[in-house]
Amino acid sequence: MSTAGKVIKCRAAVLWEPGAPLNIEEIDVAPPKAKEVRVRMVAAGICGTDIKSLDDKNLGPFCPIIMGHEGTGIVESVGEGVSTVKTGDKVIILCLPQCGECNTCLNSKNNICKETRLSGTHLTSEDNSRITCKGKIVYQYIATGTFSEYIVIREISIAKVDEDALLEKACIIGCGFATGFGAAINSAKVSPGSTCAVFGLGGVGLSVIIGCKAAGATRIIAVDINKDKFAKAKTVGATECIDPRDFEKPIQKVLFDMMNDGVDFTFEVTGNPETVANALASCHKDHGVCVIVGSLASWIQLNINSQLFFSGRTLKGSVLGGWKTKDEIPKLVSDYTAKKFNLDPLITHTLTLDKVNEAVQLMKNGQCIRCILLP
Repeated sequence: MSTAGKVIKCRAAVLWEPGAPLNIEEIDVAPPKAKEVRVRMVAAGICGTDIKSLDDKNLGPFCPIIMGHEGTGIVESVGEGVSTVKTGDKVIILCLPQCGECNTCLNSKNNICKETRLSGTHLTSEDNSRITCKGKIVYQYIATGTFSEYIVIREISIAKVDEDALLEKACIIGCGFATGFGAAINSAKVSPGSTCAVFGLGGVGLSVIIGCKAAGATRIIAVDINKDKFAKAKTVGATECIDPRDFEKPIQKVLFDMMNDGVDFTFEVTGNPETVANALASCHKDHGVCVIVGSLASWIQLNINSQLFFSGRTLKGSVLGGWKTKDEIPKLVSDYTAKKFNLDPLITHTLTLDKVNEAVQLMKNGQCIRCILLP
């Protein structure tokens, strides 16, 4: 029996207040309106940004909220005017939309669509949410909310993928993998024969390493204080791994000396402001490029010695790997299907939605690179 045009009752992981555990609740998901799509979720990845946000008091005004922003699914129904997907299509969720019409979308040098502003309201549309729970409007984290059996999302925040795409794993391409891989390929433009250093070996950091290797870097140094991650880093392409605590001198001095005046490309993937300064100082003094990939809180101020810029160094940011999401993320999924890269080393756990709090704890404890949630 078709569910199109009807309210769907299903389950979702709902945060009622910052710092509290996620509750598995029954929610009502209304049909999509114009330019919206209702999706039956197949898989959702848990990202480090989700983990940080769970305890963020700034999220309080948007509770109750369904968390999660990585996901894949199948289109259940579409609203009026939707033209890029249809019922039955396999799709990937785009936490960074692409409207295709704003100045940013029309500019080849940027990927932060102006419609990203709705992400800050955690609503899929400006007027309301399509989801309720216990009579209350439920927000969707970053206007996505993938920890749910069904969601309603804007057409510009979703993209069709190949029919043979493996949705249960491809979900992490929507944020974590795309962010790291693209930081190396698009933002830094790592060159063949170059040297790289990656600070932070979570799922995004490992994806940076995969990108550096794919770009032809010949020496890739992985930096982390958790040595348990070193074997995984070498599996995906790191040529050597170092723990800053093993040296008497600062890590930037270690790398600067190891690489004969610095590393060609460095990547900060921890979201730690002190590490940003270290990564920049590790760059080659004449041509080094440092890319900030980790999510820094909006109120953070960077403390960087001005002498680091009295050189040829470059410091730049990267958002979702610089990809034009609706155009390019499906191509990444196709490359994964074609076995051009391997996501298996990044996915260490697969759990059901009702075990979401267990998954969160695994990530907080550093026991998990990426966990996939299945409805």
